[in-house]
Amino acid sequence: MKHASHKAAKVTRQKFSLAKALFSSGKGTHSIRSVRAVQSAGDDAAVLGLDPAVAAKINEIAPQTRRSIRQAARAAERRSHILASASLAALVGTAAGAMAFANTDEDLTVADSATTTTQIKRVSDLSAASRSEARTDLTSSVATQSDVEGDWGLSNSDGALDTKLMNRNAAKNAVVSALLDQDADVVPDGFNPNHDTGANGNTYPWGQCTWYAYERRAQMGLPTGSRFGNATTWASSASALGYWVDGTPRHVGDVVVFQPGQEGAAAYYGHVAVIEKINADGSIEVSESNVKGLGVISSRTFSADQASKLQFIHY
Repeated sequence: MKHASHKAAKVTRQKFSLAKALFSSGKGTHSIRSVRAVQSAGDDAAVLGLDPAVAAKINEIAPQTRRSIRQAARAAERRSHILASASLAALVGTAAGAMAFANTDEDLTVADSATTTTQIKRVSDLSAASRSEARTDLTSSVATQSDVEGDWGLSNSDGALDTKLMNRNAAKNAVVSALLDQDADVVPDGFNPNHDTGANGNTYPWGQCTWYAYERRAQMGLPTGSRFGNATTWASSASALGYWVDGTPRHVGDVVVFQPGQEGAAAYYGHVAVIEKINADGSIEVSESNVKGLGVISSRTFSADQASKLQFIHY
């Protein structure tokens, strides 16, 4: 047992001495190639005492020889030439295909058998509309005006213009504006259709003639002062605010003012009514309240002669 153990120790030192000799023999890469050669032969590696894993590690980290470097460079150069040649061949093929399509005489489009063409011809008939190639100077056909004076009208003839249809007032009340147009030739000079109306609601006692006159005018869209007083003072109160007041019945909706005792009016308060109709003979029909009882609405007709003695508040 003692001699056997001694021999095993010698074999181990011999194996590592051989490996060390290979790395430090001074022959550089030639020694490494010898190690690789020995590794490729399993039996020899075992004889030299190299573990297969150690031999693989040596191959991984050992530098290549100059010959193997040259061989790798030549292989890379050959691959580069092959790739360049393939790219050039593809480019030449593409250009050749494009030139072939450009120079072909064949019509590659699909013909539509149902399509027809029509030749457009120039119209030579002078009576028809055409676009002549000759152009006329515009200055030769446009008349020049030497002054800035001119006429204008709303129709072909100035005599056919009906000035009565033109709204010539600035009344804010639409009903007053329409009536003012009708009265354009007789309205008093300086009349202001937008005067203060004094209308602030019906403040007159219910059922009285004054109460009814205010209500009826409001239904017609006409203004009435809220504080004209008793019927006998309505004409003067309205005139003071700017209302047009005179002795002529002009429109449906005019207030008729009766002085005390006039046509049966109250001896102290007087009376007021509202025109409902003006007849052709000048007579008028009115509606009124409190003639036949408080709050009772009734109507009467007055002749042209009777009407001429009364006062009328227009607007």
